[in-house]
Amino acid sequence: MKGAGLLVLEAVTTWLPEERETASAMVAEGRITAEESRDLGLTAVPVSGTSAPDMAVLAAERALDASTCDPGDIGLVVHGWLYHQGHDFWSPAHYIAARVGAGSALPLGVQQMSNAGAAALGVAVDKLIADARPQVALVTTADRFCPPGFDRWAADYGVVYGDAGTAALLRRVDTGRPRSGLVLKSLAFVTDAQYESMYRGRDDFSPAPLWRGGRVDVKRPKKAYLEEHGGITAFTESARACVRAVLLKALAEADLEPGDGRIRYVALPRLSDSVLDMMYLPVLEGLVAGKTLREREGSGHLGAGDMFANMAHVSASPELESGEFAVLIGGGGGFTWSCAVVQAV
Repeated sequence: MKGAGLLVLEAVTTWLPEERETASAMVAEGRITAEESRDLGLTAVPVSGTSAPDMAVLAAERALDASTCDPGDIGLVVHGWLYHQGHDFWSPAHYIAARVGAGSALPLGVQQMSNAGAAALGVAVDKLIADARPQVALVTTADRFCPPGFDRWAADYGVVYGDAGTAALLRRVDTGRPRSGLVLKSLAFVTDAQYESMYRGRDDFSPAPLWRGGRVDVKRPKKAYLEEHGGITAFTESARACVRAVLLKALAEADLEPGDGRIRYVALPRLSDSVLDMMYLPVLEGLVAGKTLREREGSGHLGAGDMFANMAHVSASPELESGEFAVLIGGGGGFTWSCAVVQAV
């Protein structure tokens, strides 16, 4: 998707709860090993007593307060998520639209694993470009990885999951409004769908959620996949090729060369060293300009929210000067990788 400077992220925000769980406490309790703690590369993650959709609302309210947009301006609400949203048969996107005062906006939900935030942004971009009627889109994410259904520290390999809501207000560039925010220059996706089986393994299709043991266990299907395919080598090669492809695609659509000195930041998903070393860092080395960001401390992996949380971070950075660019890379099980290029106003 080539934004060509037609769309601006006027405000991007993250809402984090105050409570934290620490890696040191988890090691002391035997929930993770000291080696696993070192690989995660952080000391604590946010833990919420607030529901996921309510965290999205809090992030959205924060974005509205930081923008020139009125809730009545919002014509589209797109909500992305990874894990349970608090009710089994329900639309969280409608709830968020109603709570922020955008009750007549079109609400849409996107559940595409950890890539859901980028995918939701893609839906909003396509809608605003194709349809002249909506002027502003609200894009949110939120996940709460809580017991009894999810053990944030032990459910997966190389990941600890943090609770948060994120929000972005996307609108057309309007000469009548003050210039602020991040211009969306491009948003690209690359998929290799054969790897959906990594999250399915040898398990049969179940008739209801949490059918096996009452708790999400990502390790079981991944282990089965690795046993069946003789290890991780083929996936690693494919993942690196896809990350390279999506990065170069996004840069080309933004009319940027990889070595352009105006690229200030390259922000990575909020994952462990082992995961970043496997599929992201080897691609970036010697290829793209800019400082590499690993903003996982105090956060962990925010499910669908990593890309927006990274956007909020770079948007608030005093080092990102007007005219400079940030590159934000994401991905999610299935697998689809994403890359957004934004430019500071």
